[in-house]
Amino acid sequence: MDLPGQDEGSQPLVDRLISVSAAFEGSEEIAQARDLARSFLADVQAVHGLPVSGRAVGVVQLVVSELVTNARKYAPGPCLLTLEVSEGAVEVTVWDSEPRLPLAQGADPDRVGQHGLEIVMAVCQSFEMHREPVGKRIKAAIVLADDPLGDVGGGQVL
Repeated sequence: MDLPGQDEGSQPLVDRLISVSAAFEGSEEIAQARDLARSFLADVQAVHGLPVSGRAVGVVQLVVSELVTNARKYAPGPCLLTLEVSEGAVEVTVWDSEPRLPLAQGADPDRVGQHGLEIVMAVCQSFEMHREPVGKRIKAAIVLADDPLGDVGGGQVL
């Protein structure tokens, strides 16, 4: 017998993993990575019924753009992007083949460029970097529904 919130012959809906992954090989695909993030969050809200604020959509797209751009710029070969919903947040994970971990530079209003990592670290709930047997993995988490006024759509069309 199936329980409420359970499809016939499957696991409970709340136990299902909500995620998507894609590999990117060229700098022209950075826009596709942002589009994947926006589409994924639209599905999280429309299909899975989880609240997603407009701010979360913008921040996730920014984080995806910065991390995929850095992977494409500094690591040879493809990078892998994974978006996964966990405990009210979306985890953005980017793997690439370069084992060196990036360093966030100190604040310098006169520096042109190279502010992406410090921006990502400032807007995320959590940020981690790990070396892997091949390359590195960077993970950032962004809260899904963080609008203090309760506007989970944030007025933005997903």
